[in-house]
Amino acid sequence: MNVIASPIAAPVLKDKGLEIVLSDGESHYFNYYWLRDNCPASFNAETRERSFDIFHLDTPPRAAHAEVTQSALEITWQNEAHVTHFPLSWLEDFRAAKHRHDPSDLPRQAWYSDHYPDVPRFSQPQLVSDPAERTRWIEAMLTEGFTIVTDMPDSDAGLTETARLLGQVRPTFFGDYFDVKTHINPTNTAYTAAALELHTDVPAETPAPGIQFLHCRANTVEGGGSLYADGVAVANDFRARDPEGFKLLSEVDIPFYCEHDSYDMRARQTVIELDRHGEVSGLTISQHMADIFDLPQDLLDDYYPAFCRFGRMLQEEKYMMQFVMKAGECMVFDNHRIVHGRAAYSATSGDRYLRGCYTDREEMRSTYRALVSEGRFKA
Repeated sequence: MNVIASPIAAPVLKDKGLEIVLSDGESHYFNYYWLRDNCPASFNAETRERSFDIFHLDTPPRAAHAEVTQSALEITWQNEAHVTHFPLSWLEDFRAAKHRHDPSDLPRQAWYSDHYPDVPRFSQPQLVSDPAERTRWIEAMLTEGFTIVTDMPDSDAGLTETARLLGQVRPTFFGDYFDVKTHINPTNTAYTAAALELHTDVPAETPAPGIQFLHCRANTVEGGGSLYADGVAVANDFRARDPEGFKLLSEVDIPFYCEHDSYDMRARQTVIELDRHGEVSGLTISQHMADIFDLPQDLLDDYYPAFCRFGRMLQEEKYMMQFVMKAGECMVFDNHRIVHGRAAYSATSGDRYLRGCYTDREEMRSTYRALVSEGRFKA
């Protein structure tokens, strides 16, 4: 028995776009500007950038003729010697308005105080030599926000080499790098032997730096244990425990500052950060860099108690991971998600030296996408 294939319905030309039947059997509308702007010939395959400039069209784009041939939509344009060929499979991806798939948009995994034995660990020489290992490292950063890189070279260059696996070193007003050790004239609590409360770094910059590296070069002092907590775990639980407080901390921004003789940095941040899905993506919090809250006093009646409830929650034993850093390790963590601090230590009992720097959060995501996907263009 011969099966006669159903004829492909011709596109229906409208005033500002066309309708075409796709694989779901439904008719879908596409705007002419969008079709002309995204013609495959509008992009340079080498630069992967759009080379066509729609601003230079003398008249609004409009189809003179359109038909479906060999699984492609072919459009002949009015007032232009140009024909566009769209694979129907490509149009299928855009039949509904939605964000382009992002392979770095991975679900976060909350962790708690007992997480230290399970922290993802990666050997620095292997990260340098193996792209697959770098992929696993970034996946751990995206999902857990905290990793430990082992076997670090005992050199400034070793930190730079490691950071550049994720992106370019991102300077702050402290400089490209910072050295955490006791200073004679400290400009930051980190440069003393005092206890350092849980915080995120440099909240007075917009945006605050994304990924932090703390390379432990020496640690033989008494005390100085490291404290880390997953802001996602705490904030998710805070949302369930205190919905009104969560709303205030995620919607109302507060001022942060950092000033000394030669700088005066200021920024406004929400304490709890949400992503485009409405999920908790991180925190910005620092008691020693919080500026005088300039909110209406009646709003502070509710805001301050919520702020304090959340701050106390961060310090609950359930969340706070404690350990001692070892020379040759580098803590790599999401500075918008992981709060960190340390216990006080005796500066005369030994040597404690950490060297740190930052890279951008979004540049890490970019590196991951380049490792796992082809983007819009195949090589």
